[in-house]
Amino acid sequence: MTQASKLEITPLEDQPFGCLVSLPGYCDNDPLKLNEEDFKTLFNAVHTHLVVVVKDQAKLSPKSQYELTKMFDPTIPEPKQEGFAGYGHGKEFRHEQSVLRKDGTTVKSQPQVQILGQGTFEANEPGNENGEAISLTHPSHTTFHHTPLSEDEIKNQHKTRFYRWHIDSALYDLLPPVVTTLLGIKVPPATEMQTISYEDSDEELKLALGATCFFSGQQAFDRLSEEEKQFALNTTVEYPPHPYIFISPAGATSDGITMVSEGKELAFDKMPEWEPEKIKRLPMVWTNPVTHKHHLQVHGCCLYKLHTKCPDGSIKTLGLEDARKKVHSMIRPAISPSRVLAHAWSEGDLVLFYNRGVLHSVTGELKGVKNGNDEKRLMHQCNIASGIEPVVVQ
Repeated sequence: MTQASKLEITPLEDQPFGCLVSLPGYCDNDPLKLNEEDFKTLFNAVHTHLVVVVKDQAKLSPKSQYELTKMFDPTIPEPKQEGFAGYGHGKEFRHEQSVLRKDGTTVKSQPQVQILGQGTFEANEPGNENGEAISLTHPSHTTFHHTPLSEDEIKNQHKTRFYRWHIDSALYDLLPPVVTTLLGIKVPPATEMQTISYEDSDEELKLALGATCFFSGQQAFDRLSEEEKQFALNTTVEYPPHPYIFISPAGATSDGITMVSEGKELAFDKMPEWEPEKIKRLPMVWTNPVTHKHHLQVHGCCLYKLHTKCPDGSIKTLGLEDARKKVHSMIRPAISPSRVLAHAWSEGDLVLFYNRGVLHSVTGELKGVKNGNDEKRLMHQCNIASGIEPVVVQ
C-alpha cells in the first residue's frame, strides 16, 4: 500500500469525538519528522477532535515523546530543577501523602516522562530503560472511592468504575499542561471487557479492560442551560494548596467526579509547607484557541471553592461541600455512556489529547482478574506544565 504524502485525519466511528491520524510516508513512522504544514494539521486536530490516536508507535523513545509533547506549547519554560524538569505534576507527584504517589515511576533519562502500568518489569524489558526492575500499580478505585465495588462485583461480574475524572495538572504553583501524550507499550488485549454501572440510573457502559475514558469539555458546556452557562462563564475555581494531599484522607463519589464531603480533608496547617501566592484560581470555562469554543474544565475532586461574579458586580462564594454539589450536577450528564470516548488500547497506540479541552479517567481492575493473576501493562505518559494560563474569552 502506498503511504500518503501528507498527514491524514479520520474521525473515530460511532464515537462522540476523537480521530485517528495516519502519518505521511516521508515521516518513516516518526511524528517528530512531520513538516511544518503537517504538524500544524496535527496541532489543529488535537484542538478540534480533542483526542488523537496514532498507531504503531511502540518504539517511540521517551526523548522523542517529550520533544513531541513540547511542540504543542511554545510557552513551556526550560527545565530548571534536576529531577523535575517541568513534568506537569511537579515534585508533589511522589509525596508520601499524595493520592498520586503510587501512579508509576519516572524515566530516569527523561524525567518529564512517567512509566505507568501494572506488574513487575525487569531491566531492559520494552518500555523499561531504567536499568533495574520496576514495579507498577494500576490505579484502582478500590483505594480511592468512598464505597468501592465488592470483590464479587469486580472478579465475577467484571465491573469497574471511572477512577477519577481529572485534568492533568498539579493545580498548585504550576499551570495546566496543554497536551498530554500517552503511549501504550504493553497492554492487556482489548477483547477482555468490563462494565461500568451508573448508580444513579440504569445506564451501563461496556468497555475494554483498562480503557482510558474521556469526555469533551465543549460538549459538557454546550449541554448546560443558559443559566448554568452564565454561572460557569463568570465563575473562578479556587484549588487548595497541594490538592492531591488535601483530599488524600477523603473518598471519591462512585462516578469519580468529586469527593464525598465528610470533613476528612487534611487541614491546611497539617500540610507540607505552602505559599499563598502559589494557590491556583482558574476559570471554570477555558476557551479553545483554535475553535474558539468554550470548554467546561473543572477538576471536581480537587476543587476548594467557587467564586462567581454576579450581574451587580458582587462575588458569591460556594464553600467546599456546596461547590462539589454544584460541579457534580454540571458534569454528571457529560459522562453518560453516549458522551464518553472509551479508548480500547492496542500495543503501540500513541494518544495525544487536548488536556485543556477534555477530562479523562483511568478505568479497569487489573489485579487478580485473570485466573487470579494480574494483567501486565506498561505505558509512557508525558505532560509538561505550561507557561500561560488558560483563559475564558467572553
